[in-house]
Amino acid sequence: MEEDPNPPKGQNQHHHLPPPNKIQMNNHKASPSPYGGGGGGSSPKRAACTFITVFLLAVGITLLVLWLVYRPHKPRFTVVGAAVYALNTTSPPLLSAALQFNVLIRNPNKRVSIYYDRFSAFVSYRNQPITQQVLLPPLFLEKHSQVSLSPVIGGTPMPVTVEVANGLAMDESYGVVGLKLVFLGRVKWKAGGLRTWHHGLYVKCDLLVGLKKGFVGQVPLLQAQACDVDL
Repeated sequence: MEEDPNPPKGQNQHHHLPPPNKIQMNNHKASPSPYGGGGGGSSPKRAACTFITVFLLAVGITLLVLWLVYRPHKPRFTVVGAAVYALNTTSPPLLSAALQFNVLIRNPNKRVSIYYDRFSAFVSYRNQPITQQVLLPPLFLEKHSQVSLSPVIGGTPMPVTVEVANGLAMDESYGVVGLKLVFLGRVKWKAGGLRTWHHGLYVKCDLLVGLKKGFVGQVPLLQAQACDVDL
């Protein structure tokens, strides 16, 4: 008997399936990358962000080092002498004052120079100006240097209150008069080829001078005369 070359369906048939590992590998290759394009597209962005971060950090460290090395200290003003040529009141209350002060201005910085401009001075008594502002020449102080100024301030009668006129007469009778010398202006610092922007300058020198009514000339300073500097 001959075998039937076409056996019935469902008999002696074998289905050839790929091995399980191969199925898993194929499925893995077919699944899309969660980063899109295999993750290669994010590398330039990540590199740019890293570069910007490192650059900003380097700039910040450089500025910090420069500030620590070149940070400017305030200039120092000291009154070392005073003279009174006139300090009189009239009625109605007008006060005529002519005063001269010898002032040392020092730059304490070893690496920074200082420019002064729009520089002026006036004198007040009991918180009231008794002279007009006097314009002073611009100044340039080299590193770790000082300069001496001797401005004459006043000359024009100024209106004052009755309290100021009476207070001056009383202080002169005691022989001690409190005056305030004020400097105004702008400063900027120079370090190498770099210059800062302008800063407003306000200097207040509180003075106690020995003065009797009618005295003219050099007057003694009765307390330490270092000035307060505000920038």
